[in-house]
Amino acid sequence: MSTLAVPGVQDRRARLSAPPTLRWERPATGALLAGAAALYLVGLDRSGWGNSFYAAAAQAGAQGWKAFFFGASDAPATITVDKPPAAIWLMSLSVRLFGLSSWSLLVPEALLGVATVALLVATVRRVAGPWAGLLAGLLFALTPVLTLMARVDDPDALLTLLLVAAAWSTTRAIDDGRFRWAVLTGALLGVAFLTKSLAALLVLPGLAAAFLLAAPGPLLRRAGHLLAAGGALVVAGGWWLLVVELIPASSRPWVGGSAVDSPLDLALGYNGLGRLTGNESSAGVRALDTQSPLRLLGSAADQFGWLLPAAVIGTVAGLVLCRGRPRTDPVRAALVLWAGWALPTAAVFSVMRGVWHPYYTVELAPAVAALTALAAVLLWRRHTGAGLAVLAAGSLVTTGWALSLIDRRMAPTGAVATLVLACGLIGVPLLAVAGTANRPVARMGAAFVLVAATAGPAAWSLATAEVPHTGSSVRAGPSSGAQPRGPVVVSPALTRMLRRDTDDWTWAAATVGRRAADLQLAVGAPVMPIGGFFGRDPAPTLAQFQADVRAHRIHWYVRGMHGSGPAPQIDGWVRRNAPAVQVGAATAYDLAGLAPGHHEDRT
Repeated sequence: MSTLAVPGVQDRRARLSAPPTLRWERPATGALLAGAAALYLVGLDRSGWGNSFYAAAAQAGAQGWKAFFFGASDAPATITVDKPPAAIWLMSLSVRLFGLSSWSLLVPEALLGVATVALLVATVRRVAGPWAGLLAGLLFALTPVLTLMARVDDPDALLTLLLVAAAWSTTRAIDDGRFRWAVLTGALLGVAFLTKSLAALLVLPGLAAAFLLAAPGPLLRRAGHLLAAGGALVVAGGWWLLVVELIPASSRPWVGGSAVDSPLDLALGYNGLGRLTGNESSAGVRALDTQSPLRLLGSAADQFGWLLPAAVIGTVAGLVLCRGRPRTDPVRAALVLWAGWALPTAAVFSVMRGVWHPYYTVELAPAVAALTALAAVLLWRRHTGAGLAVLAAGSLVTTGWALSLIDRRMAPTGAVATLVLACGLIGVPLLAVAGTANRPVARMGAAFVLVAATAGPAAWSLATAEVPHTGSSVRAGPSSGAQPRGPVVVSPALTRMLRRDTDDWTWAAATVGRRAADLQLAVGAPVMPIGGFFGRDPAPTLAQFQADVRAHRIHWYVRGMHGSGPAPQIDGWVRRNAPAVQVGAATAYDLAGLAPGHHEDRT
C-alpha cells in the first residue's frame, strides 16, 4: 500500500505504524543530520557570548539556584530577563556542567537545531513517507533563519524544537486517537510558553484544527481530548508563573519587563499584546512607527521565505488533490496542520507594531518546509500531466522569487544567481516536457528544480555560519556592506579593576541597562543590572540601592545608559557622593567609601 493511501477505518492498526524503513533511508537521514550539525557547529565560537543579555543570565543561573529558577540576570537575583526562563535553564545547566564559554552556551542551541530537523523529518515521514520527510528536513535545515538561531543563544531555537515536537505528537494523536498524545501536545506547548510566552500559541489553531478534523472517534471524544490538552498546556505553562506570583516580592527578583512585577503581566503585556499594539510601556517601549504589513515579503523574506511560492501553490494543490478522501485522511490533516500553523503566525507577524526582529520568522520555517515537501510528493506521486504541470509552474515562480531575493543582497550576475537561473531554466522545461511518459527525464528535471530551490537558502546559510552574530538584532545571510559586529569586548583595564576583591562583595559592580551583562561576563562576578535591559524597570529603587551600598554589597558603579525611573536617581546620587575613576573610555565610581564609618553621603 502506498504511504499516501488511506487505509480503511476497519484497519486502524495498520495506520498506526509508520512507513517501513527503507535500506537507504537511515544513511540518508544520518547524512542530512550530520550536514546540519556541521552547518550549525563549525566556527560557533566566533560569536563569543552571542546575545550577552541571555548569556549573562545563563552564567548567573550556573552560579546560584535562585537565579536559575527565576531566570535572573545576576546571581544575587536583582531582576529577571524579559522572557520566561526555560531557555535560560538549558544554557545554565550546560554552563554548570562544562564551565562558561562560547561553546557551553551555543552548542546546546546548535543541537536543538539538529534535533528540530530530525523531528520534522519524522513528523512529515509519518504521513507521507521517507522521501517527503527527507525533503522537508533538507528544506528546513537550509533555511537561513534556522541556521542563525542554531548559532545564537536566543530562546527561539528551543521554542522551534518544542513547537515541532507538538506537531509530531499531534500527528501521533491523529494517527491513533490516544489520550496521551493529546496531553503531550498540550504539555509541549506549555513548556514552549515558558520559553517565549504567547509566541508559543500562534501555532495552536493549526494543531487544534487538524486534530478536530481528522482524529479518530466521535466529535465529543475529540473535543474532550482537546480540552485535556488545553489543561496540560495551562499546567505546564502556568506552574512557574503561579509560583512566582505567590512568592513575596521581597523574596524574589523583580520580573524584568513588567511594570507591576508580575510574570503574567510580562507574558500578556510586553511579550504578548504589547507586541501587537506597540504599547510595550511596561518595558519602556511606546508604539513604534507603523511597520509594513508586507515585511514577510520584504525585509524578512530572505530569512525564511525562499519557498513561499512553492508552499502556497502546493498547499492549494494538495488540498484539491485530497478532496473526497475520508475525514481521517492523514495527508489532508497534515496540510491543515501546517497551513493552520503558518497562516495565523504570518498574520500576527505582519500586523505587529511593537518590537520586531526578522529572526522571529524561524517559527514559520517548519511550516513552509513541510507544506512544500508534502505538496511536491503528492504531485509527483499523482503521476499525471496536470500534476507535473503544477510542479513546473510552482518551480518557475519559486525560481523567479529566489532570483529576486538574491538580487537584494548579492550581485545578480554572481555564482549563486547563475546557478539558480541555470537549474531553473533546465529543470522546469524538463518537468514540463517529460509528462507521464518519460519518468527518467522527469526525475532529472526534479533534481535540477531541487538545486534551484535550495541554492539560494544554502548560500545564505553558509554566509550566516561564516560571520559572528552578537546582540539582540541578529540577521541571517550575506553582509549588507557593514562589517559584522563581533563580540563586545570590555577593556582589559576596566576588567582588572572590577575583578579586585570580588569575593568580598555581593556585586562587583552595578550599571544601568544591558551593559551589565557584558561587564558580568568579562569579570566573572555578579554585576547589578539597574533597570533591566532598557534601564527602565523600577528595580532596584534608590532606597534599595543605597541600602546595598551602605551594607558593603556593591563595590563599583560604572556609568552606562541613562534609563528612566530610579536609574537616573541612582546615577545622580552616585555621582554626587562617590569618587570617580576614569578607566579608558569608561567612568567608574568607587562605592566602598559610602559604607557607614567611611563617608557621610549627601542624599
